[in-house]
Amino acid sequence: MLDKLFGWMNKKEEPRPDVVFGRYSDNNKTAAKVNQWTVADNLFKEKNYHQSIDAFFNYLRDDHAKNVHTDRKGEVLDFTIYQGSKVLRGHCDGRAVTAQVSIARMPQPSVPVMRRLLEQNYQLFYCRYSLQENRICMRFDSEIETANPNKLYYGLKELATKADKQDDLLVQDFAHLEQIDTDHIQPVPEHEKIVKLQYFREFISNTVTYIDTLDKDKMAGGIAYMLLGLGYRLDYLLAPEGKLLQEIEKAVSIYFTKEEKTAQEKNYLMTEAFRVLLNKKDEEILPYFFRSTSTFSIVAPQPHKVISDALTTAGQNMLWYRDNKFPEIARQILEYGLTYCQYSYSLPKPLGQLIEIFMQINYPMYFKALGFASLLYDPASNQFERDEIESAISKIIANWKEKYPQLAWKEQGLRYDNIINFNLSFLAEIQGLNFDGGQ
Repeated sequence: MLDKLFGWMNKKEEPRPDVVFGRYSDNNKTAAKVNQWTVADNLFKEKNYHQSIDAFFNYLRDDHAKNVHTDRKGEVLDFTIYQGSKVLRGHCDGRAVTAQVSIARMPQPSVPVMRRLLEQNYQLFYCRYSLQENRICMRFDSEIETANPNKLYYGLKELATKADKQDDLLVQDFAHLEQIDTDHIQPVPEHEKIVKLQYFREFISNTVTYIDTLDKDKMAGGIAYMLLGLGYRLDYLLAPEGKLLQEIEKAVSIYFTKEEKTAQEKNYLMTEAFRVLLNKKDEEILPYFFRSTSTFSIVAPQPHKVISDALTTAGQNMLWYRDNKFPEIARQILEYGLTYCQYSYSLPKPLGQLIEIFMQINYPMYFKALGFASLLYDPASNQFERDEIESAISKIIANWKEKYPQLAWKEQGLRYDNIINFNLSFLAEIQGLNFDGGQ
């Protein structure tokens, strides 16, 4: 007992591999960062426009991601904002704030492309498309007297997120268009790409193979959970980009179609969509594992009750499968509860970090292949590294106490007898988290 205690206390913390999981959430700001929004708003009301804009960009900047760069010379401010595969470049002087992003190169004029852009213009609230020589661009501008923090945030967010999505869609739909302004994108290390390719195939293959053994009518609900969970798992663990991400999103969206289809029909279509992904050649997958930097979340934050309700539903819906000897479906329904929230909402940073621990426990071999030193759970022996798990959770809670003073975790609530009971107890603890008082 003493050897174990002192061995754990003296154990050096292994550096975490530089691997990105899940979608970027801008719901990750420290109390000091959040305060910059109030500073920017007060300065704007006092008509100190330049100082207000400086405070706004300080709020927007993620110091870890290095997603926003500014250069002020007197009254003139130049800024750069990164969002996925796109770069926003902007300028602010004494009169106006302007920002522009290059989406694609159009070597020859195209009526179908122009029609698409005209249709897209009607869906924009703050921005507009433009042409500069042979470049398709999007622009945002505002007079400095009306460039309050709210307008800047939502205007630049629309510009960034729409451009990041449309560049891939336009180039995919119109073969003569060319990618442009992507030099900032960094490839992931070759080893990481190979691991992600391996598990991309393994996750899909394991799921569709297991589904093939099930009664498609009696088990329609469980099959739907497994297929949706598969999409969310690929999105979270592999962090694909571009066309590959769009095809995963398309497979998931089949379930939520407004067309009159039975659950069995939706399951069949989703399964076939994942089979198509499984049969892709390596060269159709590998290019979409790359590093990008983001500034804005593509989804919105929600009250913690929304998260809690989703986890409650998952916990209730897995009981039949657990009690009727379908433990893998039960486990994946619980996973679905968390990854659905990560996919659909902009989550607070500590909650995102807790989800990483959950996934590290449920997919230890994947994390080991990526270079994570510790196995938090060994499926072969059903052994949990309880000390390491509780230490990691405690560290997360402590790091975010300043922003969320009511945040607490009851370690005694976790169960370590098997993976399903652990997952169920983990979700119950997340449901009880209190993010009230966050600045």
